Amino acid sequence: MIEAVGLTKRYGDKTAVYNLSFQVRPGAVTGFLGPNGSGKSTTMRMILGLDNPTAGRVTIGGYPYRRLPNAPRQVGALLDAKAVHGGRSARNHLLSLAQLSGIPARRVDEVLGVVGLHEVARRRSKGFSLGMGQRLGIAAALLGDPQVLLFDEPVNGLDPEGILWVRNLMKSLAAEGRTVFVSSHLMSEMALTADHLIVIGRGQLLADMSVTAFISANSADFARVRTPDTEPQQREKLSAAITEAGGHVLPEQDGALRVTGLPLPRISDIAHDSDVRLWELSPHQASLEEAYMRMTQGAVDYRSTVDQKEGLQQPLPPGAQPPVPVPGQGQPGWYAPPPAPPGGQPFAPPQGAPARAPAGPYGAPGAPGAAPGAPAPNPYAQPAPQAPQGPPPAVPPAAAPASAPPAAADLTKPEDAR
Repeated sequence: MIEAVGLTKRYGDKTAVYNLSFQVRPGAVTGFLGPNGSGKSTTMRMILGLDNPTAGRVTIGGYPYRRLPNAPRQVGALLDAKAVHGGRSARNHLLSLAQLSGIPARRVDEVLGVVGLHEVARRRSKGFSLGMGQRLGIAAALLGDPQVLLFDEPVNGLDPEGILWVRNLMKSLAAEGRTVFVSSHLMSEMALTADHLIVIGRGQLLADMSVTAFISANSADFARVRTPDTEPQQREKLSAAITEAGGHVLPEQDGALRVTGLPLPRISDIAHDSDVRLWELSPHQASLEEAYMRMTQGAVDYRSTVDQKEGLQQPLPPGAQPPVPVPGQGQPGWYAPPPAPPGGQPFAPPQGAPARAPAGPYGAPGAPGAAPGAPAPNPYAQPAPQAPQGPPPAVPPAAAPASAPPAAADLTKPEDAR
């Protein structure tokens, strides 16, 4: 069993943990919850003797961690899965830990099989993915077959199959009578794994109770009631009857009613007595995430603010499209060839071409009345910005450069045509 009494830790003028007292009992998975910066990691480090408390004490089985005989065989922990020498293989990493603690080498192969790394046991850990590193860290925690286990974010980086495996592992360890203390930010996973919760905020204890009691204490259960949508008068009739019976009714956006203060059988009786047909009558209980958010909303240090750019960009009118600026468009000598036909080569004006309108896209002739040597209009191009009134400047054939400009030259590459 882990027991903390008046645990306090200060770093200079900052208090990370203040007067924290709790017990982690064997035979159950105890979840350790709290916002970022609430002191969870600091508390775990003090449990393992990595940090000395400024005040108070924390013991494991009645002894501080540093006074436990052969502590690695009594306590296993995963705090940082990256705390591995990258040049060592998974097996050599665990083998070095086993030799330091007097653990038989055969145990290394056993835990590698438990965590599913036996096929990559001789690979260097620096090539491991985040999930593989987590599995290696769990293997190190299980190496000494300890009775007390601490895990900090054990499912970080695991795939759904790995998360399910960790969940079943935690439950099986607790079922064997071990003390399992798990810190996590995944509320959905804690709801499925933990039996008991310890919640802290800004270094202080907020809750120490079972998961069921925590949800019940930090949420408002209600009944969802729905009447036929085609008969709104029935909804109004039922709402008045429930209010008269002492219930509280709030309308929801989809037309249903949220009823609090009355049990479901009583609501059913009221609807029957009022001759109101019900399409839905269902209980609603808050999730662990909803209860947690309600409990810790005053202990969150890092909150997002509204984007300061909001409102600077006005929406365009319906159907309006912003013009696409084309560098050099509308300037004397500007040239853009028409798109190439499907499967053909991009258009490039040959040297010494006759003064005629080139063929448009898909072999169509150029626009009637176009100036000699002027390209055919591109039906897919965005409209050019309005130019001053007057005839557009035409480029005579003699003024055409001997070689195509860079833009046209780039477009003659087959890869650009695709």
